[in-house]
Amino acid sequence: MSQNDLVISNQNFPATRADINNALQALGSSNSGATEPATTYASMLWHDTTAEVLKIRSEANDAWISIGYLDQSADAFRIFDDTQLVNTSGTQVGLLGDQVTATWQGGTGTLPSLVSPASVKAAIDANVTNSVKAWVSFNGTGAVSIRDSFNVSSVTDTGVGSYVVNFTTSLSSVNYAAVASVRALASSGAMFANIHNGSGTSFPLRSPQVSSYAISVTNRTNYAVDSDYVASAVFGN
Repeated sequence: MSQNDLVISNQNFPATRADINNALQALGSSNSGATEPATTYASMLWHDTTAEVLKIRSEANDAWISIGYLDQSADAFRIFDDTQLVNTSGTQVGLLGDQVTATWQGGTGTLPSLVSPASVKAAIDANVTNSVKAWVSFNGTGAVSIRDSFNVSSVTDTGVGSYVVNFTTSLSSVNYAAVASVRALASSGAMFANIHNGSGTSFPLRSPQVSSYAISVTNRTNYAVDSDYVASAVFGN
C-alpha cells in the first residue's frame, strides 16, 4: 500500500531516488490506502482499502467515482448493483439491477434489467389474478380420458354423468368460478353440465375444494348421462 503526491522535489540524489520509487509504487498500487491521497489529480485511481472499492477521480477533480468492489476473500472483481449500462454516447440502455415491483407489474417499463425469478413470478401473479387457473377437455364415457388440460392432474369418474376434476396445483381460495359445457349425444338429446354437484339420482351438492371440484351431466329429463365431450375452465385465485 502506497501513496505519494507524485511530485519529485528538487533534492539530493538518494532522496530523489526514494521519492521516485515511492511515486512509482503509488502508481503501481493504484494509490491504495485506507484514506484518500492527500494530493489528488483528475482521473487518478484510488484503491480504498477501507471499503475495498476501486475509485477514479472525476475530471473536475472534485469527487471520487466508484468503479467496483474488490472482493479480497474470493480474489474477484464485483460490479455494483444498479449499475447503468450505457452506449458510447452515455445514454442508458440497460440496468444491472432490479426495478421496483410496480414497474414489473405494470408491464410498461422498456429498460432491460436484471430480475430474479421471484420478481418475475410476483409480476405474473399480479397480472393474472382472476384469469384462467385451470381447464380441461375430456371424454366422459367409459374410462375417462383427458384430451388436453392445464393445471389438471386427473378427472375421477364417480358415477354415471359424475366427475371430479383434480387440480395439479391447488388454488388459494374456494371462491373461484367454474364453468362447463358438454356435447349432446344423439340418443340423449339436449344435455346439461352442472357444477359442484355430486353423483346420485338427486345430484347432491358438493362444496368446491381448493384441490378439486365436481361436474355432473344430465339430460333434459334430469337423468344422469355420460358425455363423450366435456370441457371446463376455472377462473379465480
